[in-house]
Amino acid sequence: MKRVMTALFTCAAMLLLLGVNSYAYSRQSHGWYCMRAGGKAPEIEPQLAFIEKYNGYFLDRNAKEDDKVIYLTFDAGYENGNVERILDTLKKHKVKGAFFVLENLIKRNTELVCRMAKEGHLVCNHTASHKDMTKISDIDSFEAELGALEDVYEEYTGMKMAKFYRPPEGKVSEENMYFADKLGYATVFWSLAYADWDNNAQPSADQAFNKLISNTHNGMVLLLHPTSATNAEILGRLITEWKKQGYRFGDLNELCKK
Repeated sequence: MKRVMTALFTCAAMLLLLGVNSYAYSRQSHGWYCMRAGGKAPEIEPQLAFIEKYNGYFLDRNAKEDDKVIYLTFDAGYENGNVERILDTLKKHKVKGAFFVLENLIKRNTELVCRMAKEGHLVCNHTASHKDMTKISDIDSFEAELGALEDVYEEYTGMKMAKFYRPPEGKVSEENMYFADKLGYATVFWSLAYADWDNNAQPSADQAFNKLISNTHNGMVLLLHPTSATNAEILGRLITEWKKQGYRFGDLNELCKK
């Protein structure tokens, strides 16, 4: 009887440990989004509030009215001529941004990626293969996906990748956020984006410009796709207008230290 009780106790303890390790952090997959609020900063959706517990950012909550700031971020998976145009514009206006890149871009356009870093932009992690990271349920596999991109970046450029991560398609779970935080990454989402990713269905320059300007807000983290011809056309106009409105352009190191 004593052996039976001991065995039952051992099994119960193991199940408890498994429960703590596996289910302490929710694996439910969420798609990141923010409701636009005109010229005001959007509020985080209640079901996504967990991101800020694990070194996640979508907005500079500490932005001051007398020091208005915008963070420019770009998700770059390939080059079609427009990424170079975006870099030219940023250089012309002396503005720095953050590029979340994929393995494909590093391998096929190494000089372009090196240029990003050499001109003062942050080159950041968008994963090696753009997979749905919420389907990964162990930290070793999660680390392997992000680490694979870092290894390729170092191999091809000789540089270390910045420890900022953006989940592909904004898909996230609490467990993923825990993994990223534990591995030393700040996870960067966005407070404004628009439908700019489809090269065959680009909005007009005026439509895009007006949409972005009307929804600009202090502390904004803007997501743009640098492959967009529309974005390449309007970025200079946007920067000029934002500067007129008194905005400066911040660095993710600044955002993620606050």
